[in-house]
Amino acid sequence: MYVIMVYDVNQRRINKVLNTARKYLEWIQNSVLEGEITEAKFEMLKREIEIIINEEEDSVIFYIMRTTKYSERQILGIEKNKREQIL
Repeated sequence: MYVIMVYDVNQRRINKVLNTARKYLEWIQNSVLEGEITEAKFEMLKREIEIIINEEEDSVIFYIMRTTKYSERQILGIEKNKREQIL
């Protein structure tokens, strides 16, 4: 499956969330990561993030797509992480 992760967390936890997410997904730009991931690894990612965040202060959103067949990426402005694979 393909996952896009968007997060808004307290500044004290940004690096922990980013470093954890980078083990599973590719950094795209500030507070956004995405990539192919197995369901098992996705569950591991969610568990690790849940340990780091404070659910009363922080927000993490996952957009889950079973296929990227009908998706398209459009970028306005600079692309912060140029990459080979396109959504």
